[in-house]
Amino acid sequence: MLTAAAKDSASNIFNADKVAHEPANENAIAYFQCGAAQRPRAVEFALKRALDIIVSATALLILAPALILIAVLIRVESKGSPLFSQLRWGKDGKKIKIYKFRSMRAEAGDPTGVRQTVKNDPRVTRLGAFLRKTNLDEIPQLYNVLRGDMSLVGPRCHAVGMLAGGMLYEELVPEYHRRHVMRPGLTGLAQMRGLRGPTDRASKARARIHADLYYIENFSFMLDLLILVGTLRSELTRGQGF
Repeated sequence: MLTAAAKDSASNIFNADKVAHEPANENAIAYFQCGAAQRPRAVEFALKRALDIIVSATALLILAPALILIAVLIRVESKGSPLFSQLRWGKDGKKIKIYKFRSMRAEAGDPTGVRQTVKNDPRVTRLGAFLRKTNLDEIPQLYNVLRGDMSLVGPRCHAVGMLAGGMLYEELVPEYHRRHVMRPGLTGLAQMRGLRGPTDRASKARARIHADLYYIENFSFMLDLLILVGTLRSELTRGQGF
């Protein structure tokens, strides 16, 4: 179910308030049925992958000392591996294993991802709260980007069996798996629109998927750059994770 967001102009695609809940348009449905790789040019995907490799490899090298320090601090604060892995949906509906810094007590974590984190979640450690607030817990996913499981920009990487509004995402939004036609991203248009955090509200959960489908239909290398710049700006000024 795409929304009026498919008609957004360049000036409002990042605005969550512009998302309206309308039926899918026939052109969008035909686009997915005919094959998602047709409309975007091959060169756009080549540039996207090249950027993924260059940025992720460079970032991992530069941030290596910080990554080691964070891992040590996590291990000092609580027992267990500093890294946390989880099965999530990847490109073409394949299941991939993603990596994050562990932000919860090892014995209290949920490897399935079905039980979502809430504000002031008692499972989260003090260091983990900081890592989540600053999104530093996501840095190990640069390895997933480098190996090709993920991209810097794309639909958010969801846990298999993730709930939204108390329902499976697939039940809440029938066209949910259409978002998996592209690699999941560290960030995406939904996050740029402020659609992040718990998915306890069905309307907000649907809006996320609408934003993902809009991104896929209108993918371009330039749009990826705009989302990356916007993400850096928003995270430096108002990190929202918890």
